[in-house]
Amino acid sequence: MRHFLTLKDLSTSELNQLIDRAIELKRMHKAGEVYEPLKNQVLAMIFDKSSTRTRVSFESGMVQFGGGAIFLSPNDTQLGRGEPVEDSARVISSMVDMVMIRTFDHNMVERFADYSSVPVINALTDDYHPCQLLADMQTYVEQRGSIEGKTVTWIGDGNNMCHSYINAADRLGFNLNIATPEGYEPRADIVAEADAQITLFNNPEDAVKNSDLIVTDVWASMGQEEEQKKREVAFADFQVTRALMAKANDDALFMHCLPAHRGEEVSAEVMDDSDSVVWQEAENRLHAQKALIEFLHTNS
Repeated sequence: MRHFLTLKDLSTSELNQLIDRAIELKRMHKAGEVYEPLKNQVLAMIFDKSSTRTRVSFESGMVQFGGGAIFLSPNDTQLGRGEPVEDSARVISSMVDMVMIRTFDHNMVERFADYSSVPVINALTDDYHPCQLLADMQTYVEQRGSIEGKTVTWIGDGNNMCHSYINAADRLGFNLNIATPEGYEPRADIVAEADAQITLFNNPEDAVKNSDLIVTDVWASMGQEEEQKKREVAFADFQVTRALMAKANDDALFMHCLPAHRGEEVSAEVMDDSDSVVWQEAENRLHAQKALIEFLHTNS
C-alpha cells in the first residue's frame, strides 16, 4: 500500500515522473479532453483545519477524474467525538478508495495510514505540507525547467512548508537557503536527515544572493494566532520586498502557498510583480494532486 505522508514517500524518479504527469494532465484539461480513470471511485476528505485551495483542488480533481469526494469535518464524524483514529481508519477506508487528511498532528495521519486499507494523502499537518510542494515544483519546471542544481531561498518561519522544502531539496537536488529569525529555525532533526545542501541564515539579504526561487509563508500559521503580535516583531525584517528580490538572480521567481498577508511577509508589489507565480502555483494544486491521485491509484 502506497501512502503520501511526506515527499520522501516517493523516490526522486517517481517525483519527477509525477511532475511531468501533472503538466500533461494540465494540458489535457486545458484542451477539454475528458479523462476519467477513477469512475465511481470515492475520495474521503477529512478536514480538521479549514482550507480553500486544498478542498477545491481535491474535490474538483475527483470530479474531473469521474469520481466523487466526501467532505468530512470534525462535526461530521465520530473522530470529532473521540473515536480512536485506528477505528475510524478501519471503517472509513472500507467504504472509500482513498483518504485525504488535513489536520494538526502529523502522528494522527501516520496512525490513520497504519490502519487504512486504501492510500492516505497528507493534505497538511503542523509538520509537513507535501501536496503544496508538488504544485510548487510543477510551477518551477513549467517556468524555468529542471530545479536540480538551482538555489531556493526560504524566508520566514521554519514551519511545515519549510520542512517540506527541506524534503524537496533532498529528493530533487536543489540547494536550499533558509532565513529565519533566531528561535524560529526548522526542526534540527529534519535538517540533519536531509541529503541536501542546506544553509541556515538569520539575515534574509545574505540568504537570497544567487537564488533562483524565493519562497515565503505567513508569519503565524493556523493555530498560532495568539502569537501574531509577538511574531510581527520577530519577523519585521523578513518581509519579501522588491529590494530583497533584486538581490537574487535576475530571473528569480517568487512563490507563496497562500493565503498571503500583503504588507506582512510579502509586499503587495512583489505579489503582483511579473516574477510572482503565486496564481499558477495555486492552480497547479489541482493538476499536481490529480497526478498524485492517479499515481497512488495505479501503484496501490
